[in-house]
Formats: sequence, C-alpha cells, structure tokens
Amino acid sequence: MPGIDINDLTKVYPGGVTALDALELTINDGEFFALLGPSGCGKTTLLRTIAGLESATAGTLRIGTRDITDLSPGDRHVAMVFQDYALYPHMTVRDNIAYPLRIKKVGRAERSQRAEAAGDSLSLGGLMDRRPGQLSGGQQQRVALARAVATRPDVFLFDEPLSNLDARLRLEARTFLKKLQRELATTAVFVTHDQSEALALADRMAVMESGVIRQVGTPSELFHHPANLFVAGFIGSTPMNLLPGVVVDGGVDVDGAVFPIVEGPEPGRLERGREVYYGIRPEYVAIDHTGSIGGTVVITENLGTSYLVTVDLGSTQVRGTVEEGFEPAQGDTVALTPTARRVLLFDRAEGTLIGSEGAP
Repeated sequence: MPGIDINDLTKVYPGGVTALDALELTINDGEFFALLGPSGCGKTTLLRTIAGLESATAGTLRIGTRDITDLSPGDRHVAMVFQDYALYPHMTVRDNIAYPLRIKKVGRAERSQRAEAAGDSLSLGGLMDRRPGQLSGGQQQRVALARAVATRPDVFLFDEPLSNLDARLRLEARTFLKKLQRELATTAVFVTHDQSEALALADRMAVMESGVIRQVGTPSELFHHPANLFVAGFIGSTPMNLLPGVVVDGGVDVDGAVFPIVEGPEPGRLERGREVYYGIRPEYVAIDHTGSIGGTVVITENLGTSYLVTVDLGSTQVRGTVEEGFEPAQGDTVALTPTARRVLLFDRAEGTLIGSEGAP
C-alpha cells in the first residue's frame, strides 16, 4: 500500500489562525502512524486535510505517486473512521457498510459481496440486518471499521475512534484494530490524545504542539529519548520529573541535593556550571531508606501493581515508584535513588535534549 508524503503543508483559518505550520512528514507504506498531542495542537486538522475535508493553504500532499492536494475527498482513495462513527441510524448494518460503495457507483452485486465480506471479517455476520441503535458501542465501532474496509482504500484515517468506549472495550478494540491493520497491510494514520493508545498501536508517531511537529520516531524513541521538554513532559502515563539544576562534579545539583548522572564520552558536553533540567521518569526513581537524597512523603497514589509516591525535598518535589505492599505513608521520611543511566538532561535555555544517559 502507498505511503503519504507531506511537504510544507500549511493551514491558516480566517482571522489568521495557523493550525498547521509548514509541516514536513513522511508516513511509510503499510505503517500504523499516530498523531499525538494536546487538544488544539493541529492533529485532527492534519487528518482532515489528508482526507480532503479541509483544504490546504499551502504545500502538497501525496499518496504514493499521486498528488492529492487539490483532489476531492471521494477521489483520494482514503477511508476515515470518525470519533462518533457517523453511522446512518435509519440504515441497517449492511446498508451502512455498503453506502460508500453506492456513492462510488459500484454495482449492486459487488456492493453486496464486499459488504458481506467486510462484515464477516469484523464478526458482524449475525448483525447485518440490525440498525445502529440496536448495537453496543463496540459493535458500532466495528461497523464503522467494516465500512472503511469495504472501500479498499489506500489509506485508513482514524479520528480518535476508541474514545467513546469504556476502558475494557477500549483495550479490546485497540488489540483488534492493530491486528486488523496488520492483516490488511494498509497504511493507517491514527489521531489520539491518549498516550497509551499511541504507544501501544503505532509503528511510529509524531508529537504535535501548536501546529508544529515537535518530534517523530518510534514509541520507544519518544519515550526514552524525547528531543525536547515538551515531548518529555507529554509522553508517559506518569509525568517525567523535570528538575532545574546545575552540573557539578558527580552529578546535577538540585537545590543542594546532588542527583547522579552517567558522564558521556563527549568531552565538554556537561561542563561544570551548565544550567540544565534533570529529567527522569518516576518508574526509574526507587524509594527506600538507603539512598543519599532524602525527603518527606507528600502523597501516595495507587497504580494497581505499584504506587506513585511524591516526595518533598524542601524546595522541589520528585515522584518515584514502589511495588505494591511497600508503599510508605504520608509524612514518612524516605530516600530517593535515581537510576543514573536513565537520566535525560535538557538545556535550560533551549529546552532541548543534551544528554541521554544510556539506551532503553
């Protein structure tokens, strides 16, 4: 299946609001690609522009060798699954699946065959004569997916299709969606604000902020090696600790406490006196009574199999984790032991990554 090439893509709304700012992005053939970012970052605008539901102010879009920049949505060979599924309530499941084929003037016999095949592939065989109001949320989602599959598109576009499902169904649907995309080997672009969805589903992902792509990479690359403070603070189920400090002998001084680092091979990279942010994820901060950095427990939060513990060091707070059954009580005095090889250092002025202490 063809990939997508986006060159200098800009979208400016009336009034001068720039939603997409000269984006450059390549999505590979057969790739499951996620667009991730906070509300208003431009990810849905980008998806709708690929679909042709929004027109580009400048720049070009290509799917494979075809320039689709000025094509109508029906001529782009893409299929979009919306957040609310956009099913027709007066139509049966069968007719909902076949409707895009009818618009494309596909013959009745072929429409029926492709609708049945798509329904069977998504386990809808016994529901084809029902209407959307007679279906659960998960079943409605599968109808929307079947409708997209039946059109045999070059690209699938997913606009937060899991957000209306409860937690259990969302996990099941996530697994199913990944399996379906793998079986069809069709390029897919998935918009979400849910980091866990993006990390679980994507082959690669882009983190967006204010119409700009801040970083592109695999989930592992973005989790372990965020390029800047925005990505570091956005990625991860628990926020990364980002502590302002100064490089000293043996580590980074954070208000009098020296946090450990691993010196890299590049001489001068961490010159003494350099102002940095010391970044480390709570998962890599052990909390016990043996470390050299002491503080007082402010709060513990149950994560299921572990606890997130916030520790007050006097002028700053640090989060770490402990296994279930070993959680301290509020007010306890504890010690922190950061895993030095997991430390990320960011330049204080530029906000960019200057040191990644160890590989994932």
